[in-house]
Amino acid sequence: MTFKLKNIAVATLMLLCGASYVNAVETVASPDGNVVVSFDMKEGRPVYSVTYKGGPVVAESRLGLLLDSENGRNDFSSFSYNASEANKLSLAEGFELSSVERSTFDETWTPVWGEETSIRNNYNELAATITQPAFDRHIIIRFRVYNEGLGFRYEFPRQKNLNYMVIKEECSQFAMTGDHYAYWIPGDYDTQEYDYEKSRLSEIRGKMAGAMRDNASTTTFSETGVQTSLLLKTDDNIFINIHEAACVDYATMHLNLDDENFVFESWLTPDNQGKKGYLQSPCESPWRTIIVSDDARDILASRMILNLNEPCKIEDTSWIRPVKYIGVWWDMITGKGSWNYTDDVYSVQLGKTDYSQTTPNGKHSANTENVKRYIDFAAEHGFDQVLVEGWNEGWEDWFGQSKDYVFDFVTPYPDFDLVALNAYAKEKGVKLMMHHETSSSVRNYERHLDRAYQFMVDNGYNAVKSGYVGNIIPRGEYHYSQWMNNHYLYCVTKAAEYKIMVNAHEATRPTGLCRTYPNLLANESARGTEYQAMGGSRMSHTSILPFTRLLGGPMDYTPGIFEMDITKLNPNNTSNIKSTICGQLALYVTMYSPLQMAADLPENYERFMDAFQFIKDVPVEWERSVYLEAEPMEYVTIARKDKNSDNWYVGGTAGETAHEAVITFDFLEPGTKYEATIYADAKDANSTDNQQAYTITTKKVTSKTKLKLKAVAGGGFAISIKKI
Repeated sequence: MTFKLKNIAVATLMLLCGASYVNAVETVASPDGNVVVSFDMKEGRPVYSVTYKGGPVVAESRLGLLLDSENGRNDFSSFSYNASEANKLSLAEGFELSSVERSTFDETWTPVWGEETSIRNNYNELAATITQPAFDRHIIIRFRVYNEGLGFRYEFPRQKNLNYMVIKEECSQFAMTGDHYAYWIPGDYDTQEYDYEKSRLSEIRGKMAGAMRDNASTTTFSETGVQTSLLLKTDDNIFINIHEAACVDYATMHLNLDDENFVFESWLTPDNQGKKGYLQSPCESPWRTIIVSDDARDILASRMILNLNEPCKIEDTSWIRPVKYIGVWWDMITGKGSWNYTDDVYSVQLGKTDYSQTTPNGKHSANTENVKRYIDFAAEHGFDQVLVEGWNEGWEDWFGQSKDYVFDFVTPYPDFDLVALNAYAKEKGVKLMMHHETSSSVRNYERHLDRAYQFMVDNGYNAVKSGYVGNIIPRGEYHYSQWMNNHYLYCVTKAAEYKIMVNAHEATRPTGLCRTYPNLLANESARGTEYQAMGGSRMSHTSILPFTRLLGGPMDYTPGIFEMDITKLNPNNTSNIKSTICGQLALYVTMYSPLQMAADLPENYERFMDAFQFIKDVPVEWERSVYLEAEPMEYVTIARKDKNSDNWYVGGTAGETAHEAVITFDFLEPGTKYEATIYADAKDANSTDNQQAYTITTKKVTSKTKLKLKAVAGGGFAISIKKI
């Protein structure tokens, strides 16, 4: 990578000779001056507020943390003061401002993959050191202010009176200025796989029970608790997004809402003892992020969360490549096929089963002949890899049994000829993608991890989809606790040692760590396409994910379903997908990922090869992205330029109501003629019973062309643009 760095310290004010710092409000503005953060001390408590273009966005909000003294883990042994235990445990009051440091930073960096080939990282910074005289300890609250918002975090320098810490709770507040609209999903320690709700802040409590019921949730921590990334919209059409960046060695943050005063406060995911985190100085928290704009397109265009992460730590990234793949998956999700080889769970025991004494169920999808069929299809149509789930022993009783030793990740079923299939794929110019379902037995996965990764290297695999379905083992842990976040990152860094790319499902929601570890190609971490075979998702779902889940990193959404009537695959599954073929095509542009799947069965694509051509053509890495139209839950229209050619691609999705997009092609090179192939919902198409009606037309376009296209509710359009 090539970096251009400019780091200028512009002022440093420090405590001198033990005198008190003159208490005054400290401000720091974005480079363009639109975002201003004010920091102050109020009766010993640190507070901040934010304005955007002169108007309040975040009202005065408190900062700090509370510590937990149980088990003697916090280091107070050196204190010789008469202070109450409660005061000792508070890192939210009793402070004085000691010093302020200011700096400016401006760089342009090159991502290994992404939505553009260069990203500018430009911010103004204020770092406030605050001291608790009663306990002779200090922390730093650091603000970085960008044109699109800000991030702040807590830093704990090495010091004798603040060494080992157990977090009881982080007390970061985000005080809203009114009863805004919120686009939210319920707070949950174990799943993010919800449909989004839109409501006023004052309505969240009333709608929570319905949201939980409709989404078959596991648990929530509060009647007003929501997950990040949280999008808000004011009555003045200001968009605010609250999330976090660089969540390392720390628990995932949720938000608890005081719905009388409209104040959100951080709520960290606990461990199985109810503790929120274990720290040793020097260390720091993740960044708490606020993106703000009066144009919804700016939310989509923000790279602030990536910028708040550390630069790439992998020296040689030549082996990290975006992937377009197909997979033996959808027939199992729909119930047409099966992951397990036999239904005889009583006689199956990992590593000890004599399969000659069992009866194959006849539905096992990951069999040699079926996988060859997928390899042939991938080779014919230019796909890089074929994902095969259910290839390995253990699926008969993998779920719900709380088994510790459940998979070994190296032993195939008897009808899966791993060696022959890898040789066959290599001959066809295709790779197989590994699948590691851990069933959330994390101890078992770490037990086998080195052997499993070496097995991949020995057999020519360079990418793995991992899964964490079910309750975590060690029992009582949650999916988003500090311990689990450390596990996910451990797997990614260990994979890098073996030059393996990772796609983690059911893992924690991304916070931009793909900048630091670009072999983390994607996560699921939201309600994906699989739910379309399990009752469905709302038509607005794919028009809100770009504003929320995708801000932290790419998603393996698995789009591209062409057969919407699932009964045609499995008569016992009555799901009917509320989308259209063109709505599915659009997702390859609007739902950015360097890991894109064509998720349907080959035979379903063969019925619509003219529409399938767009999936074949659309790239998975981009030079430039232009956000043409956007309104959360209603519509998203994005244009992207291919990284490796002069071609452009446009995708547009609609939510619960139809949308007529007006596309101006001024992103094209002036004075150049192009041919646009337009894939659009037919006039009589709908997302209920006529999802496969579409038109394909061609049109000459230039940078001066304007085009109107209608997407039906739940549908969309896609455009391929090539130079003439």
